Amino acid sequence: MPAFSFEALDAEGHVRRGTLDADSPKAARSLLRAQALVPLDVEALSPGAEGGAAPTLAQRLFTRPAFNATGLAVWTRQLAGLVGSGLPLERALSALAEEAEGDAQRHLVAALRAEVNGGASFARALAQHPREFSPIYVAVVGAGEASGGLDQVLESLADDLEARQALRAKVIGAALYPAIVTVVAIVIVLFLVGYVVPQVASVFAGTKRALPFLTVAMLAISDFVRGYGWAVLGALAVAAASARVALARPAFREKFDGWWLRLPLVGKLARGYNAARFAGTLAMLAGAGVPILKALQAAAETLNNRALRADALEALALVREGAPLASALAQKKRFPGLVAMFARLGEQTGRLPQMLERAATQLGNEVQRRAMQMATILEPLLIVGMGLIVMLIVLAVLQPIIQLNQFVK
Repeated sequence: MPAFSFEALDAEGHVRRGTLDADSPKAARSLLRAQALVPLDVEALSPGAEGGAAPTLAQRLFTRPAFNATGLAVWTRQLAGLVGSGLPLERALSALAEEAEGDAQRHLVAALRAEVNGGASFARALAQHPREFSPIYVAVVGAGEASGGLDQVLESLADDLEARQALRAKVIGAALYPAIVTVVAIVIVLFLVGYVVPQVASVFAGTKRALPFLTVAMLAISDFVRGYGWAVLGALAVAAASARVALARPAFREKFDGWWLRLPLVGKLARGYNAARFAGTLAMLAGAGVPILKALQAAAETLNNRALRADALEALALVREGAPLASALAQKKRFPGLVAMFARLGEQTGRLPQMLERAATQLGNEVQRRAMQMATILEPLLIVGMGLIVMLIVLAVLQPIIQLNQFVK
């Protein structure tokens, strides 16, 4: 039965919004009138309205998804709890639609319920909304439906979403403070060099005495910033745009990502972060009963680093030809050896999902440790560097004053 969103007035003149099931818009209005409501607007939430198509550019720019990363994890866990308690999926979706925080969530869940009521599987209903639910999410749900363990699969999905969000938040949090300090330092230095230094130095222009070398050098830098600052900024913007266009080319992006992995500190951090995400996704899919080839394909697509993604796809080709997963991963040196080691243990003991999950946890902990270590090192270095630059600017201003006082004496 189709679902409809409605907006109606109650007997006290208050506006009520919600969703209901009806055969047609006319039937939906009749149901509202039977509840002593005056219908203002009734809109169909038709199954497959999005048709499974990718979101357009306008949708990505001007509309927000119904769920953010945290909201999707919470919603998934709520659904897992309702289904695990024995509630039919349709009733669980109805309950979640009533408890939705906003209209976008309410309409989305109502559309899912309508599609399930129409005879579609839950995975197929989710696939109609690719902006909200990733292919991995859909694949795991489909495997759970096929195995009859949808509640356990949804719990695993919620755990994976929360773990991924926590790791991402800690990495971003570790990099946030150094980034803020760097931006503030650049702004302060540009202000001092572009405005303060010329104002102070102009006082000594009429003394006809040679200015100290540090002051002359700082004035030259100041003149360059004031005369060519906007040109440099424009050149940087053009360079950034050119780099963005170049990175859009798959071949160049793969080479760049391979070079990025070879960097001393951030390379190890990027490799560990991507490997943790790969191992965690592969563990979740394998634990849900997804075939290993399909699981490898989906896990490879989650990798942001194109070089590691190419290695994962090559490992997939080896596994398709009959090679063990551990042997295929061990041949790809850009993957941490920990993934291949735990995969080998999992294949030998018959507990591949559990071993891969341990690898993902250990790699995630290592990424967090490295991120905090980098932040701990960068913070004092940035502060000391900013202090040295400000000290040079102050000396460039004070040296002529000291020189003038000595001349007066």
